[in-house]
Amino acid sequence: MAVVLCFGDSNTHGTPPIVDIAVYGRFGPGVRWPSRVGQALGCEMIEAGLPGRTAQFDDPIMGAHMNGQAGLKIALESHGPLDVLVLMLGTNDVKARFTSTAEAVVGGIAGLLDIAQHRVMQERHGGFKILLVCPTPVVEVGPIKDEFYGGAARSRALPPLYQALAAARGIDYLDAGPVISVSPLDGVHFDEAAHAKLADAVAAKLREML
Repeated sequence: MAVVLCFGDSNTHGTPPIVDIAVYGRFGPGVRWPSRVGQALGCEMIEAGLPGRTAQFDDPIMGAHMNGQAGLKIALESHGPLDVLVLMLGTNDVKARFTSTAEAVVGGIAGLLDIAQHRVMQERHGGFKILLVCPTPVVEVGPIKDEFYGGAARSRALPPLYQALAAARGIDYLDAGPVISVSPLDGVHFDEAAHAKLADAVAAKLREML
């Protein structure tokens, strides 16, 4: 049975569109896109989604543990052996407080790939493939729009940069933007229908890879 690790943020975790920022929510198994991929492929699916996680930044509000660089090392050393790593991060990196550019966001993704593709980590798992998923662009609406001020433009610039990075690193790539849209309720998270569509797209890519 293939083993797949999905490493990401709240949209990998399964956070529903936010209406009230004081309320924690999570879609259940069978709704979240990673769990749907696991069901479709009959693989062992490890869901490592952390709401607020960035590709590279210590968050001054949510905590230093939101930095995905250390988190990815922990995940890769906690599980396995893996066949595929599905990596979808970058949405939180476009928040206003990080003053990032699209190029800087992709630099964080490159740092994560440095970790995943390092000889020691690859040998630990007997070699594993990587699918890089570019997140769907955010829209500045709803109760968390202030956090993402200016983020819409930054996130729209990401797909060609992610694609070029994937090609340079020799890994597989999927742009989530043409597949799904974020919820109009908060401009960041996916509704149930979007989770289902993304799961279908990711499953189709993984069938080609496995």
